Formats: sequence, structure tokens, C-alpha cells
Amino acid sequence: MTPAWLYDLALCFHLLGAFLLVSGTVVAGVGFEAARRRTICSEIALLLGLARIGAALVVGGTLLAASFGLWLVELGHWGYGTPWVDAAIGLLTLVVVVGSIGGQRPKQARKLAARLATADAPPSAELLALLDDRVAIALNYVAASALLAIIVLMVVKPGSPHQ
Repeated sequence: MTPAWLYDLALCFHLLGAFLLVSGTVVAGVGFEAARRRTICSEIALLLGLARIGAALVVGGTLLAASFGLWLVELGHWGYGTPWVDAAIGLLTLVVVVGSIGGQRPKQARKLAARLATADAPPSAELLALLDDRVAIALNYVAASALLAIIVLMVVKPGSPHQ
């Protein structure tokens, strides 16, 4: 029998990770979308720097949420093979892979915007193309949607007697 305090501790850190993951996603997304609407390279670089902080929160939150979430599977006696657990793990893998790929263009845009800002140059065609890369934007929205689906699974736990 698992002590209740141990389960509560694991749940606390799992939720902390989830909050960091979600808040980092929001910070990164808002920073990127705001940068896309700017016309001064220093502002674009600043906002994409903020998005970079959001991405760091996503990494830390993912590590916490995943590691303590896997421990909760054991402590809660759900087990791997439980459909909502497996779906959440699969979706988190999708979030990490798709989000990592989708984040490459904003990273390139941040570096280019910083170089252009140093030279006091206007946004180049290359910078604007990086900011408007439809594939990267779509991938980031897919990752955010998958994250939302994970939250729904964590709350609803469909088919679980442990409500």
C-alpha cells in the first residue's frame, strides 16, 4: 500500500510540471505571435527572446510532468496499457517532437532579428519568411492542441474507476 503523502507529493510535482508546460507554451506562443506583428528588428528579437524563455519553461515542465506522471501511473495502480495513460504518453511524445520541429523557424528568426537589430537594419525578406512559415505555425498549433487533449485526458481519465 502506497502512503497517501507519497502519492500527494508525486501529484504535486506532476501538476507543477503541467503548469510550467502550459504556461511556457502560452508565453512562447504569445511572444511569437506578437513578434510576427512587429516591424522593428529589436522588438522582434525581444519578443522572440521572451518566446525562448517560454520554450525553456516547456522543457522543464515536460520533464517534471512526464517523470512524476510516470511515477503516478505506478502509485495510482493504473498501469501502462490503460487507454488514457497510453494516449497521454503518445500525445506528449507528439507535443515534444512536433513542438521541437515547429520551434526551429522561430529560433532562426530570433537569431536573425538580433543580428539585424545590431546593425539597425529593417526586417529582411528572410526574417519575414521565417516569421510567416506556415508549416512551423501549423506544427506549433498542432503541438498546443495535443497539449490541450492531454489536459482533458488527465482531468477526465475516461474509463477509469479512480475518479
